[in-house]
Amino acid sequence: MGRIIALVASLSAAACTAQQVYGSGQAWQRNQCARIPDKAEYDRCMASVAATYEDYKRETEAGRR
Repeated sequence: MGRIIALVASLSAAACTAQQVYGSGQAWQRNQCARIPDKAEYDRCMASVAATYEDYKRETEAGRR
């Protein structure tokens, strides 16, 4: 979790858009999933990062209502 925060902070400092930050975070998480040797666990991990930025944005906006 600390790595994600550091990544987001460094990308935000570089004036990246929210979509770019989200994409970078998703790529980092996919790389973490790739390290999982168990196929079922790997599949669950990859399913958790399958959401597009638009899906993420809709979910967060719906949660604010």
